[in-house]
Amino acid sequence: MYKGSVLLHTNLNNMDLGLKNKVIIVTGGAKGIGRSICLTLAQEGAIPVIVGRNSVDNENLLGEIVAGGGQAFTVNAELTNPEDCQRAVQETLSKWGQIDGLVNNAGLNDGVSLETGSYDDFVESLHRNVIHYFLMAHNALAELKKTQGVIVNISSKTADVGQGGTSGYAASNGGRNALTREWAVELSKYGIRVNAVVVSECWTPQYEKWIKKVSEAEAAQAMQEITEKIPLGNRMTRSEEIADTVAFLLSSRSSHTTGQLLYVDGGYVHLDRAIKPIGTDGHKS
Repeated sequence: MYKGSVLLHTNLNNMDLGLKNKVIIVTGGAKGIGRSICLTLAQEGAIPVIVGRNSVDNENLLGEIVAGGGQAFTVNAELTNPEDCQRAVQETLSKWGQIDGLVNNAGLNDGVSLETGSYDDFVESLHRNVIHYFLMAHNALAELKKTQGVIVNISSKTADVGQGGTSGYAASNGGRNALTREWAVELSKYGIRVNAVVVSECWTPQYEKWIKKVSEAEAAQAMQEITEKIPLGNRMTRSEEIADTVAFLLSSRSSHTTGQLLYVDGGYVHLDRAIKPIGTDGHKS
């Protein structure tokens, strides 16, 4: 089992998702949710293509996958650059000759707000968070047609509930959701399925970096306030849980699922976030 994976992945192995030797591009694949997706895909016998700007991170994950007996490939790319989006697809084809899936995952909650942001900030945020989703899908489309491939877009609850101070990121996620539905319609004639996984409060290096900006006491209080609002288990989502859902959507086990926004968030968005945690006496506190 790969370092950093969790035991719940054995359930997927027993199910056999039929992903063996499928070549799947994962943007932002070296860290956080992307890393978990790549590890899960490799464990399922797929070949994840790790696309990201940091060559050291990319190579470290590649080494981890290979050491675990899997296959993978890396492409160093800055996805805000349209030429790099095209090159990521071309290098994948040159190496493997096919593309069976695309996971659009890369992005950053960059805090470009309405009040303090500017035109340039806002446009840059769109490039950072949604324009490369379009470019990667556009460049990979010819190959996805050949394989009746699958697209999975990673999205965020900010498009549904807002957050405050992050207009660029929220708008981008609204765009991700809309593109998921639009592409599902446009590409259905080719047998290409398109779905999104919507993330709420998930523990990632970005989240850890944010929480470390405050004092230890304030961080503990902040985490308690956050997890109390997550109805199922009053805990944050694990990146492996996002990855498992992505792997299912990429597989033929979800063969009649398209145009869907799947919320893997412990009920954060759609259930009552005022639900109190279970106390030690078994009653709501």
